[in-house]
Amino acid sequence: MRTTAVWAMWRRTQYLAGFTAFFLLIGGWIYYANFYQSPTCFDGQQNAGEAGTDCGGNCVRICSFSVQEPTVKWARAFRVTDGMYNAVAYVENTNREAASPEIKYKFTLLDATGVIKEVSGTTILPPDGEYPVFEGRIETGTRVPTRTFLEIEPVEVWQPATAGREQFSVVSRELLSADARPRLDATLRNNELEEVKEVEVVATIFNAEGTALASSRTFVDNFAPRSDLELFFTWPEPIATTLRSCEVPTDVLVAIDVSGSMNSDQIDPPQPLTSVKEAAARFINRLGGNDQSGLVTFATASTLVNQLSENNASTAAAVGAIVIDPREETGFTNTGEGLIAAANELTSERHNENARKVMVILTDGLATAPGETEEAETFALDAAIAARDSGINVYSIGLGESVKMEFVSALSSTPEQAFQAISSGDIDRIYQTITSSLCEQGAAVIDIVPKSTSGFVPLR
Repeated sequence: MRTTAVWAMWRRTQYLAGFTAFFLLIGGWIYYANFYQSPTCFDGQQNAGEAGTDCGGNCVRICSFSVQEPTVKWARAFRVTDGMYNAVAYVENTNREAASPEIKYKFTLLDATGVIKEVSGTTILPPDGEYPVFEGRIETGTRVPTRTFLEIEPVEVWQPATAGREQFSVVSRELLSADARPRLDATLRNNELEEVKEVEVVATIFNAEGTALASSRTFVDNFAPRSDLELFFTWPEPIATTLRSCEVPTDVLVAIDVSGSMNSDQIDPPQPLTSVKEAAARFINRLGGNDQSGLVTFATASTLVNQLSENNASTAAAVGAIVIDPREETGFTNTGEGLIAAANELTSERHNENARKVMVILTDGLATAPGETEEAETFALDAAIAARDSGINVYSIGLGESVKMEFVSALSSTPEQAFQAISSGDIDRIYQTITSSLCEQGAAVIDIVPKSTSGFVPLR
């Protein structure tokens, strides 16, 4: 009896275990079929060999703790028109492969009184290089930005990118109409074997010292593989006055005082006029092959001696032939008329719109016409202001110890562009200094940077 009871209990236990196993299997199958999710790179958990939550391991997404955060190299705001600016910054990504299809940023434009405007957006950050962040047509009202900052939020998604700047190459570039409505013509090449879509292209012009002077942007919807594409970037206002590259030609108008006092130091040969002529002629002969020159003289009235032309040898010869009219020994010095005549020629149809406009005016005395000295000086200063407002870069040279340098300095575009020649030997040195300042050592840099998400490895 005892053996039979034990056997019966054992059979019941087996049946119970079998039924339990059966229901567990059925329940497990129902759970697996309806509720179970295998580990993925998007489940918000660190699993399946991931180095972090949904990153590293088998995931394409790169963990943020394994990359270097991008840094802002510089940020500036460029005037488009009154009350409107483009903001540009360069951001460096030192990671050789890690990139981001979307980084969030905020530009802040300020003046002396505080924040003018804050503008936020998103952009692409390719790998291994410096890339521009561009925000266009920011309205500032009557306020002028003097400082610009860019803030970048911590990057949320890092992923590999197979191409950076080498994905595209610039075949050619040419800056036209720098002193009118500047236009940059460029040919861009897609080096990849696949079509690239939605390409943002930013062009920034730097001077030889690496300071950004202007920036513009355009978009390309579709860029065929292994093909070239012509792009155009424009600016509404001249940039020649700020781009002192030797690659940009210069139109120079030399204005020389020929009043009677210009031979007061010596009669034969007349001094300081002789030294002035020699130095001014050498100055003109140092101009480049694409530069133009012209000559204005002024005393009681002004005379356009030589119109603007590329024949700089002719202008230098005209300078060498200057003589003082005997009637001017008791005449006047109408500095204002000299400025007006020079400005009129620099803004005439003979001006090369690809060139900057430069005036170099030399005088050894006070303005004495029209009217009394005070009226004559006011007339001259108004003429100088009008010349500068028309985009002319004015250099002024005052001759002698008794020259009124306060007046001479007020004629120039900046205080650094006003000079005093105490002796005849100073004149040539001053003209050489002006020659050096017309174009900087080294060429300007035109940086054209395309950005697209075509080189990004898709997340999986």
